[in-house]
Amino acid sequence: MNHIVYLALGTNLGDRLANLKAAIDLLSRSAVLGPRSNIYETPPWGYADQPAFLNMAVKCKTDLDAASLLKRLKQIEVEVGRVESFRWGPRQMDIDILFYDDLVFESESLVIPHPHLHERAFVLVPLADIAPDFVHPVLKKTIKELLAQVGNTEIKPFGNCSLI
Repeated sequence: MNHIVYLALGTNLGDRLANLKAAIDLLSRSAVLGPRSNIYETPPWGYADQPAFLNMAVKCKTDLDAASLLKRLKQIEVEVGRVESFRWGPRQMDIDILFYDDLVFESESLVIPHPHLHERAFVLVPLADIAPDFVHPVLKKTIKELLAQVGNTEIKPFGNCSLI
């Protein structure tokens, strides 16, 4: 397992906590899981008329190249119950690659680092739990510096819940 990857997981349909647990279980079959963030309840982003999300971040190691990892993550989303919908719509599971080593990559289907992570508190808050000092390879700022720029007033811990 020679690649270090940071992933964001989110869900706002069905049993949200069970969805996250199922995704973590499926991820563990394809990667060596490392630290996992706390779970946060977050308001919807991009399309407001939908239920609140549960979001978390996880660090893992994998031998998969970035494209193969993306393919596997899309399979996991479907296994957890995701049905394709409209952009930023409600979903059983969404898993995004935030960072893949310090790779800077862009293709038609994949951009690494995730192109909007620095704008989204629902990504940065959980990521700051596990990698506050990780430096964004393009923006050259740490996760905690990026979080300070966006704030996190609407992000709430989901009870005392984590999947560690």
